[in-house]
Amino acid sequence: MSAQRDSQKRVAEILKLLRTATQGMVSPASEILIKEYGRDPFLVLIACLLSLRTKDTVSLPAARRLFSYARMPKDLLKLSNEQIEKLIYPVAFYRTRAQNLRDVSREIIERFGGEVPSSREELMSLPGVGLKTANLVLSMGFGIPALCVDTHVHRISNRFGLVSTKTPEETERELKNVIPQKDWIEYCNLLVTWGQNVCSARGQKCDRYPLAQFCGCK
Repeated sequence: MSAQRDSQKRVAEILKLLRTATQGMVSPASEILIKEYGRDPFLVLIACLLSLRTKDTVSLPAARRLFSYARMPKDLLKLSNEQIEKLIYPVAFYRTRAQNLRDVSREIIERFGGEVPSSREELMSLPGVGLKTANLVLSMGFGIPALCVDTHVHRISNRFGLVSTKTPEETERELKNVIPQKDWIEYCNLLVTWGQNVCSARGQKCDRYPLAQFCGCK
Protein backbone atom coordinates (compact mmCIF):
# COMPACT_ATOMS: atom_id res chain seq x y z
CA MET A 1 0.00 0.00 0.00
CA SER A 2 2.90 2.33 0.70
CA ALA A 3 4.19 1.95 -2.87
CA GLN A 4 0.70 2.65 -4.20
CA ARG A 5 0.41 5.79 -2.05
CA ASP A 6 3.81 6.94 -3.28
CA SER A 7 2.70 6.45 -6.89
CA GLN A 8 -0.55 8.31 -6.26
CA LYS A 9 1.39 11.21 -4.74
CA ARG A 10 3.71 11.20 -7.75
CA VAL A 11 0.70 11.28 -10.10
CA ALA A 12 -0.73 14.31 -8.30
CA GLU A 13 2.60 16.15 -8.59
CA ILE A 14 2.99 15.22 -12.25
CA LEU A 15 -0.52 16.38 -13.12
CA LYS A 16 0.03 19.69 -11.35
CA LEU A 17 3.29 20.32 -13.22
CA LEU A 18 1.91 19.19 -16.59
CA ARG A 19 -1.09 21.52 -16.35
CA THR A 20 1.33 24.43 -16.25
CA ALA A 21 4.05 23.07 -18.53
CA THR A 22 1.70 22.22 -21.41
CA GLN A 23 0.00 25.61 -21.54
CA GLY A 24 0.38 27.03 -25.05
CA MET A 25 1.43 23.70 -26.56
CA VAL A 26 -0.35 22.13 -29.52
CA SER A 27 -3.24 20.01 -28.23
CA PRO A 28 -4.00 16.43 -29.34
CA ALA A 29 -6.14 16.19 -32.46
CA SER A 30 -9.15 14.91 -30.49
CA GLU A 31 -9.19 18.05 -28.35
CA ILE A 32 -8.82 20.29 -31.39
CA LEU A 33 -11.71 18.60 -33.19
CA ILE A 34 -13.97 18.89 -30.14
CA LYS A 35 -13.27 22.61 -29.97
CA GLU A 36 -14.14 22.92 -33.65
CA TYR A 37 -17.11 20.53 -33.95
CA GLY A 38 -18.31 19.93 -30.41
CA ARG A 39 -18.29 16.65 -28.50
CA ASP A 40 -19.53 14.22 -31.15
CA PRO A 41 -18.75 10.50 -30.63
CA PHE A 42 -19.04 9.73 -34.35
CA LEU A 43 -16.54 12.40 -35.35
CA VAL A 44 -14.15 11.33 -32.59
CA LEU A 45 -14.43 7.72 -33.78
CA ILE A 46 -13.81 8.54 -37.45
CA ALA A 47 -10.92 10.88 -36.65
CA CYS A 48 -9.30 8.24 -34.45
CA LEU A 49 -9.59 5.59 -37.17
CA LEU A 50 -7.92 8.01 -39.58
CA SER A 51 -5.09 8.64 -37.12
CA LEU A 52 -4.02 5.02 -36.76
CA ARG A 53 -0.40 4.76 -37.95
CA THR A 54 -0.68 8.35 -39.18
CA LYS A 55 0.63 11.55 -37.61
CA ASP A 56 -1.85 14.18 -36.42
CA THR A 57 -0.39 16.62 -38.93
CA VAL A 58 -1.75 14.37 -41.68
CA SER A 59 -4.88 12.85 -40.11
CA LEU A 60 -6.30 16.10 -38.69
CA PRO A 61 -6.52 17.90 -42.06
CA ALA A 62 -7.90 14.69 -43.58
CA ALA A 63 -10.62 14.53 -40.93
CA ARG A 64 -11.54 18.16 -41.57
CA ARG A 65 -11.82 17.53 -45.31
CA LEU A 66 -14.02 14.50 -44.73
CA PHE A 67 -16.21 16.30 -42.19
CA SER A 68 -16.87 19.08 -44.66
CA TYR A 69 -18.85 16.47 -46.64
CA ALA A 70 -20.02 14.00 -44.00
CA ARG A 71 -20.57 14.36 -40.26
CA MET A 72 -23.10 11.57 -39.74
CA PRO A 73 -23.02 7.86 -40.66
CA LYS A 74 -25.78 8.22 -43.26
CA ASP A 75 -23.92 11.09 -44.94
CA LEU A 76 -20.65 9.18 -45.05
CA LEU A 77 -22.39 6.26 -46.75
CA LYS A 78 -23.55 8.59 -49.50
CA LEU A 79 -19.90 9.04 -50.50
CA SER A 80 -18.23 6.47 -52.72
CA ASN A 81 -15.00 4.76 -51.74
CA GLU A 82 -13.21 6.84 -54.35
CA GLN A 83 -14.57 10.09 -52.94
CA ILE A 84 -13.52 9.15 -49.40
CA GLU A 85 -10.09 8.05 -50.60
CA LYS A 86 -9.55 11.42 -52.26
CA LEU A 87 -10.65 13.30 -49.14
CA ILE A 88 -8.52 11.37 -46.65
CA TYR A 89 -5.36 10.92 -48.74
CA PRO A 90 -2.50 10.66 -47.68
CA VAL A 91 -3.42 8.87 -44.42
CA ALA A 92 -1.87 5.44 -44.09
CA PHE A 93 -3.66 2.69 -46.02
CA TYR A 94 -6.16 5.28 -47.26
CA ARG A 95 -7.92 2.87 -49.63
CA THR A 96 -8.47 0.30 -46.88
CA ARG A 97 -9.45 3.08 -44.47
CA ALA A 98 -12.08 4.39 -46.87
CA GLN A 99 -13.80 1.01 -46.97
CA ASN A 100 -13.43 0.65 -43.21
CA LEU A 101 -15.12 4.00 -42.58
CA ARG A 102 -18.06 2.93 -44.73
CA ASP A 103 -18.27 -0.43 -42.94
CA VAL A 104 -18.26 1.25 -39.53
CA SER A 105 -20.93 3.74 -40.59
CA ARG A 106 -23.12 0.96 -41.97
CA GLU A 107 -22.89 -1.09 -38.77
CA ILE A 108 -23.65 1.94 -36.61
CA ILE A 109 -26.84 2.44 -38.62
CA GLU A 110 -27.87 -1.20 -38.89
CA ARG A 111 -26.93 -2.39 -35.40
CA PHE A 112 -27.17 0.72 -33.25
CA GLY A 113 -29.85 2.84 -34.88
CA GLY A 114 -27.40 5.41 -36.19
CA GLU A 115 -25.93 6.22 -32.77
CA VAL A 116 -22.38 5.37 -31.74
CA PRO A 117 -22.55 2.87 -28.84
CA SER A 118 -21.28 4.02 -25.47
CA SER A 119 -19.84 0.77 -24.12
CA ARG A 120 -16.32 -0.48 -24.73
CA GLU A 121 -17.50 -3.94 -25.71
CA GLU A 122 -19.92 -2.65 -28.34
CA LEU A 123 -17.39 -0.16 -29.70
CA MET A 124 -14.81 -2.91 -30.08
CA SER A 125 -17.32 -4.97 -32.04
CA LEU A 126 -17.16 -2.39 -34.83
CA PRO A 127 -14.75 -3.05 -37.75
CA GLY A 128 -11.23 -1.83 -37.06
CA VAL A 129 -11.96 -0.55 -33.56
CA GLY A 130 -9.44 -1.69 -30.98
CA LEU A 131 -8.98 -0.93 -27.29
CA LYS A 132 -7.27 2.43 -27.75
CA THR A 133 -9.90 3.70 -30.18
CA ALA A 134 -12.76 2.49 -27.99
CA ASN A 135 -11.30 4.21 -24.92
CA LEU A 136 -10.75 7.44 -26.85
CA VAL A 137 -14.38 7.48 -28.03
CA LEU A 138 -15.59 6.83 -24.48
CA SER A 139 -13.42 9.55 -22.95
CA MET A 140 -13.40 12.25 -25.61
CA GLY A 141 -16.66 11.43 -27.38
CA PHE A 142 -18.87 10.70 -24.38
CA GLY A 143 -16.91 12.13 -21.45
CA ILE A 144 -16.91 8.69 -19.80
CA PRO A 145 -13.78 8.04 -17.70
CA ALA A 146 -11.42 5.80 -19.67
CA LEU A 147 -7.66 5.47 -20.02
CA CYS A 148 -6.75 5.85 -23.67
CA VAL A 149 -3.21 4.48 -23.63
CA ASP A 150 -1.48 5.31 -26.89
CA THR A 151 2.25 5.16 -27.55
CA HIS A 152 2.85 8.46 -25.70
CA VAL A 153 0.91 7.50 -22.57
CA HIS A 154 2.55 4.06 -22.49
CA ARG A 155 6.09 5.39 -23.01
CA ILE A 156 5.92 8.37 -20.66
CA SER A 157 4.11 6.52 -17.86
CA ASN A 158 7.05 4.13 -17.85
CA ARG A 159 9.58 6.96 -17.99
CA PHE A 160 7.87 8.64 -15.05
CA GLY A 161 8.14 5.41 -13.09
CA LEU A 162 4.39 5.06 -12.58
CA VAL A 163 4.38 1.64 -14.22
CA SER A 164 6.86 -0.93 -15.45
CA THR A 165 5.08 -2.51 -18.38
CA LYS A 166 5.73 -3.87 -21.84
CA THR A 167 2.42 -3.20 -23.60
CA PRO A 168 -0.26 -0.47 -23.61
CA GLU A 169 -2.78 -3.02 -22.33
CA GLU A 170 -0.60 -3.72 -19.29
CA THR A 171 -0.09 0.01 -18.80
CA GLU A 172 -3.83 0.63 -18.74
CA ARG A 173 -4.36 -2.03 -16.08
CA GLU A 174 -1.53 -0.71 -13.89
CA LEU A 175 -2.49 2.95 -14.23
CA LYS A 176 -5.97 2.17 -12.91
CA ASN A 177 -4.31 1.29 -9.60
CA VAL A 178 -2.56 4.64 -9.17
CA ILE A 179 -4.63 7.27 -10.99
CA PRO A 180 -8.02 8.36 -9.59
CA GLN A 181 -10.78 7.72 -12.10
CA LYS A 182 -11.70 11.41 -12.15
CA ASP A 183 -8.24 12.17 -13.56
CA TRP A 184 -8.09 9.47 -16.28
CA ILE A 185 -9.14 11.68 -19.19
CA GLU A 186 -6.98 14.62 -18.18
CA TYR A 187 -3.96 12.41 -17.51
CA CYS A 188 -4.05 10.90 -20.99
CA ASN A 189 -4.63 14.23 -22.71
CA LEU A 190 -1.75 15.85 -20.85
CA LEU A 191 0.63 12.98 -21.59
CA VAL A 192 -0.25 12.97 -25.28
CA THR A 193 0.37 16.72 -25.39
CA TRP A 194 3.66 16.24 -23.56
CA GLY A 195 4.70 13.40 -25.84
CA GLN A 196 3.89 15.23 -29.05
CA ASN A 197 5.64 18.43 -28.01
CA VAL A 198 8.45 17.47 -25.62
CA CYS A 199 9.00 13.82 -24.75
CA SER A 200 9.22 12.00 -28.06
CA ALA A 201 10.43 8.45 -28.62
CA ARG A 202 13.61 9.64 -30.34
CA GLY A 203 14.56 12.63 -28.25
CA GLN A 204 13.56 14.54 -25.15
CA LYS A 205 13.53 18.25 -24.40
CA CYS A 206 12.48 17.96 -20.78
CA ASP A 207 15.64 19.47 -19.24
CA ARG A 208 14.04 22.90 -19.34
CA TYR A 209 10.94 21.71 -17.47
CA PRO A 210 10.37 20.69 -13.82
CA LEU A 211 9.09 17.31 -15.10
CA ALA A 212 12.71 16.25 -15.66
CA GLN A 213 12.89 15.22 -11.99
CA PHE A 214 10.45 12.39 -12.69
CA CYS A 215 11.88 11.23 -16.00
CA GLY A 216 13.68 7.89 -16.00
CA CYS A 217 15.28 8.45 -19.41
CA LYS A 218 18.02 10.61 -17.90
